[in-house]
Amino acid sequence: MLYAALGWCAVALAIAGVMLPGLPSTVFVIAASYCFSRSSPRFERWLRNHRWFGPPLRRFAETGGMTAAAKRAALTAMWIAVLTSSVLLLAVHWAATAGTIALGVIGTAVIVFAVRTVP
Repeated sequence: MLYAALGWCAVALAIAGVMLPGLPSTVFVIAASYCFSRSSPRFERWLRNHRWFGPPLRRFAETGGMTAAAKRAALTAMWIAVLTSSVLLLAVHWAATAGTIALGVIGTAVIVFAVRTVP
């Protein structure tokens, strides 16, 4: 049930990413697919056949990576969010800002080094 709940949360974020500029949706679709593959084959099939979410998911499954342009877009959107959050969190506590930036660095390392770049 936990994987199903996390999968639906990721789907909700992916829907927001389709509608909001700067919020990537592909990453959340991939996360939802992972969660659904462990919780519900029916939801995973639905996601793979979805009109909006299916194509990037199938492309990732076939190539095993992201294009350089997709990586640039994801990193740009992520760092805009990290820096905006950091500025806002600075009023709360410096540790919140430091934590946000640290997580941004970890996310960048994962995208750059763990996710394969494909043509």
